[in-house]
Amino acid sequence: MRSLGIVISALLVAVTAAPAGAQDAAAMRREIEQLRQQLQGLTERLQRLETQPAPQMAAPPAQPGPLAQSPANPQTQMSPPSATELLRPRQPFGLYQQRGSGQLLFDMGIAGDFVGSFTQHNVQKANGGTFTGRENRFFPREVELSLFGQIDPFARGEMRIESGEEAPGGEMNVTLAEAFITLLTLPYGTQAKLGQMRNRFGWSNVIHEHDLPWIDRPDVYRVFLGEEGLKEKGVEGTWVPDFLPFYVQVLGGVFNGDNETAFGRGLLTHPLATGRVMTFFDLTDTQALQVGASVANGETAERLRSTLLGFDLKYKFRPEGWLHPLLTLGSEGIYSIRRTERGVDVDGDGSPDLFQKQTRNSFGWYGWGELQPWRRWAFGVRYDSTQFPDAPGYQWAVEPYVTFYPSEFLRFRMAYKHTDRSHPFDVAGNGGSARLVDELLFQATFILGAHPAHAF
Repeated sequence: MRSLGIVISALLVAVTAAPAGAQDAAAMRREIEQLRQQLQGLTERLQRLETQPAPQMAAPPAQPGPLAQSPANPQTQMSPPSATELLRPRQPFGLYQQRGSGQLLFDMGIAGDFVGSFTQHNVQKANGGTFTGRENRFFPREVELSLFGQIDPFARGEMRIESGEEAPGGEMNVTLAEAFITLLTLPYGTQAKLGQMRNRFGWSNVIHEHDLPWIDRPDVYRVFLGEEGLKEKGVEGTWVPDFLPFYVQVLGGVFNGDNETAFGRGLLTHPLATGRVMTFFDLTDTQALQVGASVANGETAERLRSTLLGFDLKYKFRPEGWLHPLLTLGSEGIYSIRRTERGVDVDGDGSPDLFQKQTRNSFGWYGWGELQPWRRWAFGVRYDSTQFPDAPGYQWAVEPYVTFYPSEFLRFRMAYKHTDRSHPFDVAGNGGSARLVDELLFQATFILGAHPAHAF
């Protein structure tokens, strides 16, 4: 406003300085008076504008949030999402990053797992050791090539090719271990895996042999599901509800049912259906507990119903500031409900004359603990107790072990395993006996390249 007054004053001076003869003096005075009145009005208007408060912006309408408060209950509660919110695609858990020139669009890694087994001669003759047919041998159990990465921001692909010795002196058979895609952003916050995969039945079934915390897979899995565990072709869906106050993961799958030990029908018209519910608890800042329950239902090759019910627990204690857990405890169990056929010898000639169907129930479980007082050394023990799902009898075993980690990419492990069976055991059928088995097991494992981290 002061600048405007200076300009107008200069104009008035210039006007009054004009030659008197150029225009009439009376007309000049009238014009000057008019300019003064206009200047006074403009000055008063500017003063009024400066004294008025600044206008306030209207607040935007409140958006509905995830929390709502009930008048009857002053505590804040979480409101359930609407159907529209549930249908909205979720962002994937991780997106592939931009790659520079010359870099692969996926990660690649190699894992090698070698095992040595030493036991009695009669156990070797009966093929009754932990690694059937490979007693008293050092052999490559699993050499695995893994390729995995993001296909696009909404899908991930994984493929694993493995080879290993399955018979003494036999050739190294190369097989497709896993090959599947994972759709990361489906409606209702779900995901889906399609292809050939290790089923997420229980806790340890999904873990490959070279990543297990022990040299061998627990007896309950080998007896109920075979040496390969539950590995199937089909589709598996995952749902993690985001409106619950605690973490819950729900799984469900439909598969061929190719597992010959527990199922074996192998048809989608009579599929193998699996399910799992898992939750996780932070007990303290240094302790955590994971609890899960699983189910698998299908048909055997004889078209008889077979059902498996499982539970799993895992506890970890990691002191504050440690990079590894000091104490790990875990347990898994499987309850089998299986229809079987029993031959009945009516005429006493030693051969069955008719077959009767019956339901056979059996149970197996294991518990283990591991203490890791130093980063590179761990000491543990596992106890197994398992009934046989299709015949009378049971077995139990105890297995202490020690693990040494020169680095995170190299591991050596040694274990002693004692197995006690309820009756003579002769897989080979050549007069051997494996009722009591004592084994000394050795393992060497290495990793080259990328290797994805495993869950809790």
